[in-house]
Parts: sequence; structure tokens; C-alpha cells
Amino acid sequence: MTGAQKITLKGVAKAFGDKHVLAGLDLDVPAGQSTVIIGGSGSGKSVTLKCILGLIRPDAGTITIDGEDVTDLSRSQKEEVNRRIGMLFQSGALFDSLSVVDNVAFGLIQGKRIARREAQAIALDKLAQVGLGREVADLSPDELSGGMRKRVGLARAIATDPEIIFFDEPTTGLDPIMGAVIDELIVKTVKEMGATALSITHDMASVRRIGDRVAMLHDGKIIWNGAVAEIDQSGNEHVDQFIHGRAEGPIKMGVRA
Repeated sequence: MTGAQKITLKGVAKAFGDKHVLAGLDLDVPAGQSTVIIGGSGSGKSVTLKCILGLIRPDAGTITIDGEDVTDLSRSQKEEVNRRIGMLFQSGALFDSLSVVDNVAFGLIQGKRIARREAQAIALDKLAQVGLGREVADLSPDELSGGMRKRVGLARAIATDPEIIFFDEPTTGLDPIMGAVIDELIVKTVKEMGATALSITHDMASVRRIGDRVAMLHDGKIIWNGAVAEIDQSGNEHVDQFIHGRAEGPIKMGVRA
């Protein structure tokens, strides 16, 4: 792989009791590209993101952003690094007590200490970027459809013009058409910003729409990593089973009787 790496994970391990979720994970996330991590439920995708964000401390290994080791930072240092990162959460994670515009402006006010009126003006611009007009600004999150909540979540993720954006299962809970709409917005906004994107999902249609590169996480390690265009010829039987959704294969899913 050529080009500068925005994020690099080397030998990252994390266990919770006897359960080893990450077992020496290695991954490069190229700058200015969209990388997607795929894998089954419980494979450690979310734990990987939380380790990068500093929400979970790895038991071993290193994580670097722009060559800086962020594995063992103080709380204030983590907050400084995370100001460069935007996040679209799986559920949207909007604050029910705040209006749409104040949700989008939250990071600007709390993180960058921008005055509320200025932050709201920026928030309205970001809402427009994701196809939402002024008429939704004063609504509460519970007045929004699932697709609108995702758009608001995306507007909040890009409000601070981050260098890196994380997408946690961006199409979960959406019908196929709205999922495609959200994916198109993700591609558009990431390219316009020149940001580095790292997504986790099990939705292969979404992977093919938003990803430049894809990495398969299984048994705590990346078992295949390559261009999205190459995934159908990966030569890896685990990847082949996963992308085609086959019940039979090397990946065994436990089913309770």
C-alpha cells in the first residue's frame, strides 16, 4: 500500500475477562480515503473504534494518528486529539433535550467554545449540506424520521470540519433506499471535506458504495485488507462467506436452541 497513513494500529489487543476481542490487530487507514471494517456481530469492530478514540485502553499494541502515538494519553490530551475527529453514531445519539440545530452546534459550543449564535449559523449550513432546510432546525429529535435523524447525526459529525470521521453502522435501521441516500451523502461530504473516513458495518451494499478500502475482522485480527473493487476476488474463504451471507463456511455462528 502506498501513500501516507492517517491512522495505524499495530498489534492491538483487548480482552474483557476471558474473552479476547482483539488479538493483535494490525491496520493502516490511508489519509484522504474511506476505509471500511467488516465482520460479524461481536467481532470487535466497535471495540476497535473505541480504542482509537481512547474510550477503551488496549491491553497491548500501539495506535498512531499522523504518526503520533495516542495509545496512552492523558484525558486532556485525548480530548485534544478527538477534536480532530467527527463521529456518526449507529443510533444517531442525538440529545432529546436539544433542538436539531443545537444538536448540530453542540460540538462547536462545547468543544471549540464558539458563541451560540455563530455555532447555530454554522449548524444551519451543515444541515443544508445534508439536505435539511431551516424548517427542521427547531424540531426535537423525536419529531424526526429515522433517515432524518441520520442526516442530523451526519451534520453534527461534520460540524467542526474534522480531519477524520468515524461511521458506526451508518445504514442500520434504514430501508434500502434511505440507506443508499445516506451513503451518497457520506461519500459527498467526505470528499468535499478531504477527510479520512473509517466505517464499521456488516452491510455489504453500503461497503461497496462508501468504501475505497475494506478490511475483514475475524477472531480479533484483520484477515484480509484490500481495495473494495478486489473483495470479490479476495481468495479468502472467510471473506467470501461473509460478503455472500452464506450460512455454511469457516465462520461458525452460534445459535441457541
